[in-house]
Amino acid sequence: MLGQPRTIDATMERASAALVAARYFECEKLCHRAVAAAWRARDVERLSRICLPLQESRRLIRQQATDAAQAGAIVVMTRSADFPAKAGAGFYLAQPPLIGADARRMRDLLWSRQVPSLVLAREPMTQTGRWPMVAVGEKSVRVQVEPPAGVVWTGQGVRRDEVTGTPTPEWFLAAGEALGDAAFKAIDGRLPAIWRVEDLLIALDGFPDHEKLHQHLADACRAAMHEVAPTGMRPRSDGPANCF
Repeated sequence: MLGQPRTIDATMERASAALVAARYFECEKLCHRAVAAAWRARDVERLSRICLPLQESRRLIRQQATDAAQAGAIVVMTRSADFPAKAGAGFYLAQPPLIGADARRMRDLLWSRQVPSLVLAREPMTQTGRWPMVAVGEKSVRVQVEPPAGVVWTGQGVRRDEVTGTPTPEWFLAAGEALGDAAFKAIDGRLPAIWRVEDLLIALDGFPDHEKLHQHLADACRAAMHEVAPTGMRPRSDGPANCF
């Protein structure tokens, strides 16, 4: 059974070997599997140790995507047909009429094909001249950011703006950082540590490309190791986390 400590440890040995061999997607997949098993067992000690290799594998995948984007591999999509049939490494932006769920499906597809990529989704421009960015998971996260250069408010159409250029790699990375920061800020730091672990797992499911979320998860796991866990079911209206 995967929840058994020795099985989790064996999975992480394979993940470490994959990381050393630069098989980053294999490492990420194995770490993700180990996270799920450790969380089911509420083994926060092992979960804390999985965070670093998981973060590192995702960071290296994102670096490969960044290298491709800096070489010009940036795709802006307004229709599903804009998604390349043979999509390669790089950065992808889904914009209306596409929605956050479309970006999530595209990201999952690219990663299943082991294509290094960062996929973001924007919503219609606000009257304040900002772009709402959204990450879709068990809980969606939104944050408003400054749009790239060359974007003008029109108040018309599904996007309410006119875009004359292509977002830069720097803009993509800053927008992704803002999304991850917003996901963390939405978590109540006064909650018991084990509940913060759960919320951070949900946040990472929605936006796995934020390094600090992994670090916050490791910190919450270590705190949970020294706290008496609350008894009974967690009071919440949306049910328990089921993303792992």
